[in-house]
Amino acid sequence: MVDTMRAQRFYADSKTIAVEDVSIPEPGPGEVLVKVAFCGICHSDLSLINGTFPAFLPVVTQGHETSGTIAKLGPDVTGWKEGDRVVVAAGRPCMTCANCRRGDVTNCLAIALMAFAYDGGWAEYTVAQAFGLTRVPDNVPLEQAAILADAVSTPFGAVVRTGKVGIGESVGVWGVGGVGTHIVQLARLVGAVPVIAVDIKAEVLERATELGADYAFDARDDQLAQKISEVTDGRRLDVAFDAVGLKSTFEQALDNLTVGGRLVAVGMSAESPSVGPTSMFGLTQKHVLGHLGYQNVDIGTLATLVSTGRLDISRSISDVVSLEDVAVGIDKLDRQDGNPIRILVEP
Repeated sequence: MVDTMRAQRFYADSKTIAVEDVSIPEPGPGEVLVKVAFCGICHSDLSLINGTFPAFLPVVTQGHETSGTIAKLGPDVTGWKEGDRVVVAAGRPCMTCANCRRGDVTNCLAIALMAFAYDGGWAEYTVAQAFGLTRVPDNVPLEQAAILADAVSTPFGAVVRTGKVGIGESVGVWGVGGVGTHIVQLARLVGAVPVIAVDIKAEVLERATELGADYAFDARDDQLAQKISEVTDGRRLDVAFDAVGLKSTFEQALDNLTVGGRLVAVGMSAESPSVGPTSMFGLTQKHVLGHLGYQNVDIGTLATLVSTGRLDISRSISDVVSLEDVAVGIDKLDRQDGNPIRILVEP
């Protein structure tokens, strides 16, 4: 193996990126070196570049939705071998905080996020903790496996863990792009009915119905609330998901909840929505829940669902660009060129 590899590098001081030759990292104890097959481009990657998210490091390799094969085992790694097909977890628990010391690493108080606090997967190789890997079934394409590490697992966590969507509950999804599309699919998979997609683009709404939404409504429609009420027999929504994170989407989703309904905020922005008068908020007994990420076990669950044909994410790969053209992929996502669900980098 040569000593260097190609990798994208983000420079925090100038907010610029470059694809450069860097040293191939060496896996330490409990770590493996992964040869990257595919790595997704996520809106959070754009948020680091445009300054919405603060930089943790002066220079870092981005990309946190990574699939590939194990190229080298570090010391003390067991249960894995070179050539194994894997998905890399997008975070590392600190192992020293109060929660980690009690064994609750899922709720680490100081988790380090891949592509922000340490180098990510927009590179030919990346280092990962062995205990955070998920094995990819042979019949699951590695390009689909890559997006399980956030674009599908974060919606899974939102639907199953935070939103706790039950069979027969009515669900609305504001914004049906990369995250919202999978919320629609997973809400339907767990038995929600009806599942309602809300967006401002006709072609996106049409796609949402093809992928599982029972109804698709324009967020700008003056009759939106009435339409949601009609298709839910006057109850409105048990659970609403805001996959955009704007003041307008948050408040519109909240307004369309039934008494005791749950709003799960998944999308992020710098905007500050309101829950309205505290008197009305209390009287309607609504719940507002913030959501971020997933548990590593969720990736394995999703891989099984894809492997067995229960979950079809084949249409979620909108485009694939080379590592050298990562800037092209970033620009396509930023401009929403073709309304992509996920664009992948293939080193």
